[in-house]
Amino acid sequence: MSVSLTKGQQVSLRKSSGETLSLVRMGLGWRAAPKRGLFGSRTRQIDLDASALLYAEHTPKDVVFFQQLVSKDGSVRHTGDNLVGGVGSGGDDESIVVDLTRIPAQITQVVFTVSSYTGQTFAEVQNAHCRLVDEANGQELARYELTGGGGHTGQIMAKVFREASGGWGMQAIGAPAKARTFQDMLPAIEPYL
Repeated sequence: MSVSLTKGQQVSLRKSSGETLSLVRMGLGWRAAPKRGLFGSRTRQIDLDASALLYAEHTPKDVVFFQQLVSKDGSVRHTGDNLVGGVGSGGDDESIVVDLTRIPAQITQVVFTVSSYTGQTFAEVQNAHCRLVDEANGQELARYELTGGGGHTGQIMAKVFREASGGWGMQAIGAPAKARTFQDMLPAIEPYL
């Protein structure tokens, strides 16, 4: 059963049997919002880019994004860049697969971001979501819906973090940022680490 997260909410990533999950996929989806004009409504293509930043406490150690599809240790893999969005209702436009068992011990959290590479704001985006899926069975575990649009070009979506118990948890962040790339978002991520 999927948990619908609200901004700031956390959920533990354990199977119903109590086992810790091993392979999860962070799926991100969006659609361009139609604009009304003199001759009806139209949509413009929007290139949002999903990134995963691997942190050791407050220090960034690695990143996975459209130009580096696999982390140096191989634990995090981007499935490829989508330049337009809108694959379907609730579908994922970009995905990042995380093998939680292979993440090096010094990595304490993986932060997922979305940025508008072409510079359109989130006011021009609709139906944006991030969701966590158990790759073993395809079951959606948690979903965070972005609402409200806004004049920002980046979004810190969520993070997966090591829990004190040794397992993993997920926190919905949903913080706006002025960013066209993950590098632009680094200062905005700091308060959420």
